[in-house]
Amino acid sequence: MTVEFLIHAIVHQTTILIAQLATLGGGRAPLAQVANQVFLDLVRELDRQGVSRKVSADMFGLGLRTYRRKIQRMSESSTERGRSLWEVVLEFIKSRATVGRNDILLRFVLDDEAQVRAVLRDLCDSQLVIAEERAGKTCYRAASDEELLALRNAQRRDSAQASEGYEDLLVALIYREGALTLAEIAQRAQTEERLLETPIARLLEASRIQRTQVEGEVRYEARALVIPLGAVAGWEAAVFDHFKAMVKTVLSRASQGETSHLDASVGGSTYTIEVWPGHPLEAEVSGALREIRTKMSELRQRVATHNLTEPRPDQYRRVVIYAGQSVSEEGHD
Repeated sequence: MTVEFLIHAIVHQTTILIAQLATLGGGRAPLAQVANQVFLDLVRELDRQGVSRKVSADMFGLGLRTYRRKIQRMSESSTERGRSLWEVVLEFIKSRATVGRNDILLRFVLDDEAQVRAVLRDLCDSQLVIAEERAGKTCYRAASDEELLALRNAQRRDSAQASEGYEDLLVALIYREGALTLAEIAQRAQTEERLLETPIARLLEASRIQRTQVEGEVRYEARALVIPLGAVAGWEAAVFDHFKAMVKTVLSRASQGETSHLDASVGGSTYTIEVWPGHPLEAEVSGALREIRTKMSELRQRVATHNLTEPRPDQYRRVVIYAGQSVSEEGHD
């Protein structure tokens, strides 16, 4: 019961984080596929941990047959096997000048209606499809070449910063998850492999990532990840890196169970300190993060300098130290 309570609390905090990121700066990031993606990611992780499909189904409160059908429905279109629902709906709309919503729902009648409607919203949000009202009915058409060109031009105005931020995020992903194949990077980034070829090539040319061969398979790894403090672009990578480090620390600590001999090098501590303007220790408390950053940067540099003098062995330890600090205004009002 305690673990269930913990899971619910973590999910709640995660949804708050996602909602804040999705609306950052007045934006409205599409969320149509998030719930389905969470389910599928949970399924894959349970599979990876060796949990049987029957046990997984029980954990979701589903019968085995219903569980399998749900996975199949979310993984591909029931109308056209082997292809994603997003892909086939877009192709269907492109094949016609305009098509009504009811015609689309009828075409994909074997698929869950809510999922089809979610795909339509996502296609409209991405501006690949235009929704129009005709004779009181909603119709859809594929965006014209001119509209797509205008969209690309609008996106290109901020392309340098956006590209840098996206590539920083790829480096963070590869650094924390690597070594990964291109297909694995695409799966984690929720994109197509062909769309990763250009940014991956740029990262290789800049030596920010490296190509390796593992058992005859091409994989990519990153040996360092540094996001300058205060950088305008790349904050997304920093957020991912903070979150990944926190999750890994919690999992490492949880895997030790309730043993009496805990590894002192694994774990975390949270300190809440209350100060106010004029408090004699206000400056010291507020500057704690700055002091930690200075100390850890100096330590990392000393380790890096030493590591230049001798090759890294095949077996080594990666110690991830995460430090975060927030300040909130509190009061009885």
